[in-house]
Amino acid sequence: MLFAAAWLLAALLAACGQRPTPAAPRVLADDAVTIGAFDFPESELLARLYGTALEDAGFRVDLQLGLGSRELVEPALQRGLIEVLPEYAGSALAFLGGDAARPSGAMATHDALVAAARARGLVVLDAAPAQDRNGFVTTAETARLYGLQKVSDLASYADQMVLGGPPECPSRPLCLLGLGSVYGLSFEGFVSLDAGGPLTVAALRIGQIDVGLLFTTDGRIDTEGFVLLRDDRLLQPAENVTPIVRPEALATFGPSLSDLLNAVSAQLTTADLRTMNAQVAGGVASAAVARAWLDAHVPGTG
Repeated sequence: MLFAAAWLLAALLAACGQRPTPAAPRVLADDAVTIGAFDFPESELLARLYGTALEDAGFRVDLQLGLGSRELVEPALQRGLIEVLPEYAGSALAFLGGDAARPSGAMATHDALVAAARARGLVVLDAAPAQDRNGFVTTAETARLYGLQKVSDLASYADQMVLGGPPECPSRPLCLLGLGSVYGLSFEGFVSLDAGGPLTVAALRIGQIDVGLLFTTDGRIDTEGFVLLRDDRLLQPAENVTPIVRPEALATFGPSLSDLLNAVSAQLTTADLRTMNAQVAGGVASAAVARAWLDAHVPGTG
């Protein structure tokens, strides 16, 4: 296993910096389904969710966790170095050459991703309801005070509010620029913090900012009692969790492979993922979190 992981990492590094291009796939010479993950905890959790469901059904699974960024992992999938990758629809579409800048919803994004992946020799399975994308949050007190439920509700109050987010937010179309152009919001001020991290959480908690940018599956939204404002004008791309698979794996392992992966996706919601992320952040092993969720949500596992 150590040799295999080192070999895979070397192959990934060789692809670093290259734009995604079609390549002759390397068919993995074993009887295991190889599932890859990016180098952040939620991606590992997703790999374990899908992998554990497959193991419950009798598949042998090889998890390749913490492989790196999309620039490394997507080329590995295209080259057949991994066979299944739980992806995020809008980001995957943009990487594969599609336009996810102004989406028309989850279904249109999924259809565009199917076409873009097909051109790369890949198969896109069903999208989960769960989405991990930029979200704008307030404290519960602020939401009650101004009657805030969706981003457009900020229109009457933004000029009295301070927005907090990553340093690049003022120049990004999915952050301050988009809040202006799509929602017509002009904030009283902006505080440069971090990308959905502890600085933003702390600034919201102490009232340094009124609105902050966090990712929609961040477990601290629930643990801190924040209110996630609904993106009612679809500023953000659809980022549904979506497994992408090599066609050779589907041919080798049969339709039960896609059926099982789709069954997991069908039950996975943003709220579920937020709860599981909070559990992992609190010190529970991702394997145990995945096991508990599958037992509760996917019949026939466990």
